[in-house]
Amino acid sequence: MKDSARGLLLVTTGIVVLSFDGLLVRLVQADGWSIVFWRGLLMFLALGAFSLSTRSRASIRAQPLLSATSALLLALISIFFVLAIIHTTVANVVVILSTAPLFAALLTRFFLHEPVALRTWLAISVATLGIVLVFAGSFTSSDLLGNVYALLSSAALGANLTLLRRHPSLERMPLIALGGLAAALISLPMAQPFGLDGASYLALAVMGLLQMPLATLLINNATRYLPSAEVALFYLLESVLGTLWVWYFLSEVPAQATLYGGALVIVTLMVHAGLTLRTRPPLPA
Repeated sequence: MKDSARGLLLVTTGIVVLSFDGLLVRLVQADGWSIVFWRGLLMFLALGAFSLSTRSRASIRAQPLLSATSALLLALISIFFVLAIIHTTVANVVVILSTAPLFAALLTRFFLHEPVALRTWLAISVATLGIVLVFAGSFTSSDLLGNVYALLSSAALGANLTLLRRHPSLERMPLIALGGLAAALISLPMAQPFGLDGASYLALAVMGLLQMPLATLLINNATRYLPSAEVALFYLLESVLGTLWVWYFLSEVPAQATLYGGALVIVTLMVHAGLTLRTRPPLPA
């Protein structure tokens, strides 16, 4: 299988699995910090045993600062995502998360000093207008706070995908496990994790032991074969599927402003993706 095809298969499968994240968070009857704690701890338990191999330890020892940075970014992605879901609609969150490729492009420009095409600057400008529309439809302080959390999660996501693309030798699995542990430790002082009902623990177990480790592992490994901005573009699929799941199962109807702003963002990024795939130069591994 060619590298590009392998990367497409990995990221598509990962995004489909990831798209159930908002629904699972909604099914847990708990505060955001308790969800972050259990999600992170269970991800660490699910992947930690596989992360103790000699190769994994050697990868972390060889690049400790990069490993710690990626693990921290993964923790921040999880923390901000859960807090965003708690404070605003899933539709708002996944639409804002779809801006991750634009953050990846900007970070690539300013930190890796790679040029950003004019089409990308135009896409950033138009997508920003779409995000403004999403924010304009948020009339409560909770919605606004949730949107800010989603934007921070998107920025951390773009940063981590860029870092992983730049350093493909980093072992993904131990980073995901360490990111889960970091999220659990950060959230523990604010969490109240032992007063949940049985259904909530079941949803957390599915999320932390299966869904999130599998999705994150697939998506992060896709950066070995595709540029980070292209991997991030597949979050457009999550913005559609994630909204559909909560709409269908929980009857959470998106606001009109979210639909208009989301449509503008998604169409803009689809056009940008098509132009990028047609003109993509070879990138260093």
